Amino acid sequence: MSLIVRSLEQFRPHHEELRQRLIKVFAALILCSGVAYFFSENIARFFMDPLFAASPHLDHLVYTNLPEAFLSYLKLSLLIGILFSFPFSLFQLWMFIAPGLRSSEKKFAVTVVFWATLLFGAGAAFALFGVLPRMLIYFMSYASESLEPLPKFGKYLTFVARTVLAFGLSFEIPFLMVMAGKAGFVKAQYFRSKRLYFYAAIVFMAFLLTAGDFMATGLLAIPLFFLYEAGIFLTALFGKKKPETS
Repeated sequence: MSLIVRSLEQFRPHHEELRQRLIKVFAALILCSGVAYFFSENIARFFMDPLFAASPHLDHLVYTNLPEAFLSYLKLSLLIGILFSFPFSLFQLWMFIAPGLRSSEKKFAVTVVFWATLLFGAGAAFALFGVLPRMLIYFMSYASESLEPLPKFGKYLTFVARTVLAFGLSFEIPFLMVMAGKAGFVKAQYFRSKRLYFYAAIVFMAFLLTAGDFMATGLLAIPLFFLYEAGIFLTALFGKKKPETS
């Protein structure tokens, strides 16, 4: 019992520091979300512009539940708040763990965070500016005199957020492959020999991430095939052991 008490006493300074940093993280999240809510209509309009461009005859969305618009703006503001407060949250996490890391571990952590963030941002941008407009043009092409589209505000924003998140996470594939190779779990040859199985898994994952939308599945799976091949190349490149110096 005394050993547990001593351990708790030793951890108390770290516990207090962690509590203070978590308070700062939540404060930053609330602040960023509050600012985002102030501009929520403009932000929502930015996400709706591709839909209006895909169908010139459509100039507004609808909502059928009274709280739907308010809750949609709230969720959108929270999502934007998370994204914009993420660098500050990451900084707070880094300041908490950095004192206990060696120099090589600090460099590795910085590399991991940099490439993971860059790839996620690239995937999200590709979804927002490359894939989403084409998907919307295809979906809105079914509109006719006898079939009028009435997209719901909340569901449309959810669709956009899900698409952007799916592409952002999927673009992490090469990074995860390289990390697995550097850790010594697998080699590039393994990814080459299991290519067909991974391709099938990519299609299945894309199908799930896009909620069964075949058009979106294809638009997500095709770039993932190229990313998988890039992951094989990078795993072979960075997975090579440096020659030992005597």
